Amino acid sequence: MSVILTILAAIIASGACAYHRTSLRTWAIATAVTTLVVGLVARAPITTVVLLVILGLVAVPLLLVDFRRARISAPLLKMFAKVTPKLSATEQTALEAGTVGFEGELFSGKPEWSQLLRQPKPELSVEEQAFMDGPVEELCAMIDDWQITHELADLPPNVWDFIKKNKFFGMIIPKRYGGLEFSALAHSAVLQKLSSMSATLSSTVAVPNSLGPAELLLHYGSDEQKDHFLPRLADGRDIPCFALTGPQAGSDATSIPDFGIVTKGMHEGKETLGIRLTFDKRYITLAPIATVVGLAFRMYDPEHLLGEKEDLGITLALLPRETPGLEIGRRHFPLNIPFQNGPIHGKDVFVPLSTLIGGPHMAGQGWRMLVECLSVGRAISLPSNATGGSRMAVAATGAYARMRKQFGLAIARFEGVEEALARIGGYTYATAALSRATAAAVDRGEKPAVPSAIAKYHATEFSRAVASDAMDVHGGKGVILGPKNYAGRAWQGVPIAITVEGANIMTRSLMIFGQGAIRCHPYVLKEMQALTIEDKREQLRVFDRVLFGHIGFGFSNAVRSFVLGLTFASIGEGAGDAYTRRYYRKLNRYSAALALCADVAMGVLGGKLKFKEKLSARLGDVLSYLYIASAMLKQYEDNGRPESDRPMLAWAFHECVWRMQMALDGTIRNFPVRPVAWLLRALVFPFGRREVPPSDRLGRRVAALITAPSEARSRLLNWTYLTPGANNTVGRMNALLPDVIAAEPVERKFIKAMKGGQLHSHDYDGQLAEAERIGAINSAERELLKRVREGVNEFIAVDDFDPSELRSAVTRADRKPTAVKAA
Repeated sequence: MSVILTILAAIIASGACAYHRTSLRTWAIATAVTTLVVGLVARAPITTVVLLVILGLVAVPLLLVDFRRARISAPLLKMFAKVTPKLSATEQTALEAGTVGFEGELFSGKPEWSQLLRQPKPELSVEEQAFMDGPVEELCAMIDDWQITHELADLPPNVWDFIKKNKFFGMIIPKRYGGLEFSALAHSAVLQKLSSMSATLSSTVAVPNSLGPAELLLHYGSDEQKDHFLPRLADGRDIPCFALTGPQAGSDATSIPDFGIVTKGMHEGKETLGIRLTFDKRYITLAPIATVVGLAFRMYDPEHLLGEKEDLGITLALLPRETPGLEIGRRHFPLNIPFQNGPIHGKDVFVPLSTLIGGPHMAGQGWRMLVECLSVGRAISLPSNATGGSRMAVAATGAYARMRKQFGLAIARFEGVEEALARIGGYTYATAALSRATAAAVDRGEKPAVPSAIAKYHATEFSRAVASDAMDVHGGKGVILGPKNYAGRAWQGVPIAITVEGANIMTRSLMIFGQGAIRCHPYVLKEMQALTIEDKREQLRVFDRVLFGHIGFGFSNAVRSFVLGLTFASIGEGAGDAYTRRYYRKLNRYSAALALCADVAMGVLGGKLKFKEKLSARLGDVLSYLYIASAMLKQYEDNGRPESDRPMLAWAFHECVWRMQMALDGTIRNFPVRPVAWLLRALVFPFGRREVPPSDRLGRRVAALITAPSEARSRLLNWTYLTPGANNTVGRMNALLPDVIAAEPVERKFIKAMKGGQLHSHDYDGQLAEAERIGAINSAERELLKRVREGVNEFIAVDDFDPSELRSAVTRADRKPTAVKAA
């Protein structure tokens, strides 16, 4: 027994040091002292001596730095150099393009929560709020989405004029160039409100403020280009588009076949050094009406007119629409969401070198320019549009489910509908927090490459689930298209967001963990960078420090994962209040598990992990849900820890944690090296999978929150256009919702009188009059029931059409589309 006690004491002391990430020296001293003291007390001298000898054999060589570097690190450096795949120039650029924010803490296995909670609360400025209350409200009031999607297949002229006049295309452009110079949060808020009314409108506004000429000019344009184009882009005199995607390479800029040859040609009557471009692009938003076309192509200089290099690489140019040979094709028609979108072609189009964004010295810098700007655009546009659509689904579905009766009961009371309502509320809460977090990161000056991929993927996937559930709850109301249908077009348009700016399968399988594993890991990128150091002594010194930091990091995460799994994350560092502290501790556990599994996967599989896309996707899921859960906790803190939000926070949090568990389980279950998988399972799930999805009881509370007016519901519907009006059915539904709820007890009295045989009329008005006469209800209650009945009948009604109207619509759809003139 004394032997076992001494060994356990040594293991516990060593494990405690690993858990708390002490230095190597502290670990050696603490383990030695603990072993010696316990060994003497337990009277196990032989065991104590053996353990101390083993400890000495391990610790002494490691603590002798010169010996360690020469005998251990140097051979490992040679081995590492042989097995480490060399990063291509494009991969290196992508890794260096972004910055690392709090997602790096989540990858550390020991997040510093104070770093998250110290971040300033994102808030709109007075000017930005005035814009939301003024022009954004006015614009939403002008929108008739049926007219846009069915009759015009475009925004009406007065809407186009309003957008330009009020500088909706200039939100990211500084005031010195005539723009609004809004924060990323304000940019997100505007898009959310617009998308709650029309996906066509929000997409139209999003693109000029996302990846496009304005963003690229701001970062890389010459002063002359900025002075000329930015004022025109800000006030809508110029309409921009950016042409990247092509039939052969999609949006993979590194593989695009479009090319430009440096040569001399005639421009404005003079022989000029320029580029002869050949390109074929498609899916280009705003192309049909664009007056300025941003173009990505590969640039070659076979005659060495610019220098010795022939293949200059990916390059970006800005072409006026009137450029000879530039051909803007007819319109694409994306799933009945008719934002302007179409192809662009050109063969042997000659342009001067001055059309290059930033000028000739920026030739070949296009890939870096794209990846730096893509992360910012992806962090705002798509998550914001998805959030706005989901918020509107909460407003519409919550109200409709309370109004719609079946079997004498509001369908919101049915457990099957409750289940869908809980997902709608929970996913929307998570999406709103995620969108808010990435916008805040941009406002802090970050270039959130990994969070933007997380936000793009999960916000659009959550919105797909929300749209599907909203359609299920609405039933036939959502299926029958027409002016009364506020859900159908949103459901149709969901795949567009999932497809653009990198299809979601690619984003999940390649980008999130592919970038996160190297960018967010505290040591991997530093180890790879050590290989590029030319001074061999300095290289060995740096590699030695990083390598043993990495080894200690791995041991620490193994211990932390195991201990937190054994204790069900009931111990350790936490943050927040008494309610949320357990949530932070649970994230500590899964952060350690992610760091451990990622290290093992990279160490065992090496470069092969790049081709294990399913494993990469699952590990990326864990990082994503850690980030989403953190964003929700930050949102809860910033809102003042409202107790009424707790059901939605709890539902969304437990959903994230359950998904983390399943992603880790899938990683371990499918890990190709089985003995390693068995060890991982023991460390990550010592008691098996114990996380469960949100409970039915919790789901019922979320459903109740979104089907009745409350502070929590109002917060969830922030930045949603709910002003009642002829163009806003959902706004009118929400205005009626308090009356619907107030009428429920009155309706029960009325139904009781009917079932008691006291009413003999067959029509509703007659029955109400009889009920008032016999005293079952009073006059005010009668008026309430009548008003609610009339309103509900309007909202549950669907459209019908004369056959000739539908035939004319089919004829219009069958007619060959023609090119649209520039705005």
